[in-house]
Amino acid sequence: MEVIILKDKATVAREASCYIANTIRRKKNPVLGLATGSTPLGVYENLVELYSNKEIDFSGVKTFNLDEYVGLNKNHKASYYSYMMEHLFSKVNISKENIYIPNGCVEDVTSECASYEKSIVDAGGIDLQLLGIGRDGHIGFNEPSSSLSSRTRLKTLTEQTRSVNSQYFSNMDEVPYHVLTMGVGTIMEARHIVLIAFGAEKSEAIASFVEGPVTAMVPASALQYHEKVTVLVDESAASGLKRQDYYKWVYLQKPQWQQNV
Repeated sequence: MEVIILKDKATVAREASCYIANTIRRKKNPVLGLATGSTPLGVYENLVELYSNKEIDFSGVKTFNLDEYVGLNKNHKASYYSYMMEHLFSKVNISKENIYIPNGCVEDVTSECASYEKSIVDAGGIDLQLLGIGRDGHIGFNEPSSSLSSRTRLKTLTEQTRSVNSQYFSNMDEVPYHVLTMGVGTIMEARHIVLIAFGAEKSEAIASFVEGPVTAMVPASALQYHEKVTVLVDESAASGLKRQDYYKWVYLQKPQWQQNV
């Protein structure tokens, strides 16, 4: 695991977008795993700018989103389909048939989840998975106590997560209780994982998952077992790390040509 501490959230977003852009440039038909919420907004803004400047091309890109609400029509303003269309897909040249987002309105949830897993395998697996992290250490919607070998499935949200996400709804009562989410085991199969976080409110989660024990109570801690994880955080999010001086020193020793690889 490589921990890179940057000065602010704009720098974190820019660095993350460089990793994604380089993946798109290097591979003929790259497969990206994408996240939603407030954390990756700056990343998507940068990717749209790179596309507008003709520096990257999305025509051969396939994407798999981490999750979607159950019972929420994809055209609902708070659905993750709407989010992705607004912030990325409608602004780049990605083919609609290459966009995969779980369907939370199906009757047979088990079949939908199995089909989603198969689609990832059929695409050749995810080359780069973008992640945020919840204040309680969840990734995707794998809440604390989730199995660290879990696959795409139905999950019940905690009240804390519902409260945080209520900002995207008219009121708390509108926030769904259930979601379809990639499992921790599914996420772990991505070839490269880039996790981003900023702000003091994420410092405890970052410290727990990077330097704490591997435990289902902090689902992100499973990433300690992954062979290629890049953690991009600002100074505030890194404030709880005991070895932050070491992480900064290591990054300074990294050859320029190895950065964003």
